[in-house]
Amino acid sequence: MKPRISLQDQQGNVRSLEQLEGSFVVAYFYPKDFTSGCTREACDFRDAAAELASLGAKVVGISRDTSPSHAKFDAKHGLGFTLLSDPDNATAKAWGAWGAKNLYGKKVEGVKRSTFLIGPDGEVLREWMNVKVDGHAAAVVAALREIRSGVSPAAKKPAAK
Repeated sequence: MKPRISLQDQQGNVRSLEQLEGSFVVAYFYPKDFTSGCTREACDFRDAAAELASLGAKVVGISRDTSPSHAKFDAKHGLGFTLLSDPDNATAKAWGAWGAKNLYGKKVEGVKRSTFLIGPDGEVLREWMNVKVDGHAAAVVAALREIRSGVSPAAKKPAAK
């Protein structure tokens, strides 16, 4: 189980993951609103939101951006899901989504693009660390489908010869 989250959303309301218990939650950490990779990732989750909802999941994006920035980001791209502000990166650090990374050949500290699939009981079922944007939302949908169908990835592998 990961640490609890209690952060402001894009409307300035304090939200927690506990409020979403009973649903699957796709919680993803991203570096910054309005940047190219983060915008593509958010729009990919927006485009997958109906399918995720049909599987009983809600999407929550988390970055250090302010609530007003999140509100503009949501409005501009019609995201329609919760964006949480983690201004001091405490939540990202607690979840292992903060640390050293390579940015254009330079070592820096920052948010590591990460996603956590959380079950209705609040337990983390899957983690994706150092995510590559392209195809990621589809991979999360596929993982949720596997979990919902009761098929584990190990069960799908062919037997060794």
